[in-house]
Amino acid sequence: MLRLALAFFIIAIIAAVFGFGGIAAGAATIAKWLFFIFVILFVVALLAGALRGRRP
Repeated sequence: MLRLALAFFIIAIIAAVFGFGGIAAGAATIAKWLFFIFVILFVVALLAGALRGRRP
């Protein structure tokens, strides 16, 4: 999921360079949402692992 966020971020940068403002804004928004979803899932996985009590 983090790769998708990075891909949409790169698409947003390239679109902004070429002057496609609407496409750049849309890709940046998608990248932002994917990044936040990734962070939330990562925190949930960390908490689930900590609550299980498994040792690394």
